Amino acid sequence: MNNGEKILTIQTSRFGEVKIDECVILEFVSPIIGYNNHKFFALIDYSADSPFKWLQSTHDPELAFAVTLCSYFNIDYQFELSDENAETLGIKDANDILALNIVTIPHECPQNATINLLAPIILNTETKQAMQVILHDQNFEIKHPLFQNKDEYEMCSIG
Repeated sequence: MNNGEKILTIQTSRFGEVKIDECVILEFVSPIIGYNNHKFFALIDYSADSPFKWLQSTHDPELAFAVTLCSYFNIDYQFELSDENAETLGIKDANDILALNIVTIPHECPQNATINLLAPIILNTETKQAMQVILHDQNFEIKHPLFQNKDEYEMCSIG
């Protein structure tokens, strides 16, 4: 059944005990800003039909970030990854890049969720290495409104 993959069990504050395949663990070669001691994360689905995933620390049950793809929300988002960052991640082909953005969801008013466009999480899908990149000389916002209207909000399952 597991073809030699190693299944790990991690504790999370949101989902309880979660079993994940070791091959989907991301190694941050440069840390998420403000979280220097957290190097390994797993992407966890909240639900299959949700545009959100959780970037969950494999060592700290309390540390998880809601993330998404800008394309789910029709946000025009294009940037150039510096050669230095591409080299740090070992990226050899542009098709191996996946950019996720951290979402902030206020408990009291989830429809006011924002997405960080200035500092995406860049993944090398081949090596599972990741890093948060600050996009210099860009006009992106740290707190870009995620939902442009009520219909967009109602279609999303945040978790």
